[in-house]
Amino acid sequence: MKLSDTRDIKATPGEVWTAILNPEVLKECIPGCESLSGSVAEGYEAVVKQKVGPVSATFTGLVQLSDIVEGKSLKISGEGKGGVAGFAKGGADVSFEPIEGGTRLTYVAEASVGGKIAQLGSRIIDSFAKKLADEFFTRFQEAVEEPEPAEVAGEEGAGPEEQKKGWFKRLLGG
Repeated sequence: MKLSDTRDIKATPGEVWTAILNPEVLKECIPGCESLSGSVAEGYEAVVKQKVGPVSATFTGLVQLSDIVEGKSLKISGEGKGGVAGFAKGGADVSFEPIEGGTRLTYVAEASVGGKIAQLGSRIIDSFAKKLADEFFTRFQEAVEEPEPAEVAGEEGAGPEEQKKGWFKRLLGG
């Protein structure tokens, strides 16, 4: 199954590129990610907990960034094993293009599963894969577009959610 989408991010291409290479940002953007360690060059070991229909599993696996064209494009790919639940693997070709007011991020993603999860049927799995891809890129867009921490700290009555905003900018050094 293939999924594709385009997002216009209100940040410079340099900021978007820095964010996509930052393991802390990736960890926060991957739905269900409990841990992520490693490097861009060698890949990241990840532990991700997910529930697909009635099947819950903790997947352990590898996330790699490859086909890197500095500031323009890369491929994110991952493969995880969830014990008796089965396995999941997928990837996304991601490209970045400067536009007025920011950066256009375009992705084409593919995913596949096997084992017990595959028995749920393609409709459930396709819907779940679309939801995961959309959630990852929504979180990523929010991470890059968040206001500066000082802007939130000064807001009267800022609750926990508002205080959390700006967290990603701090990760990016912004």
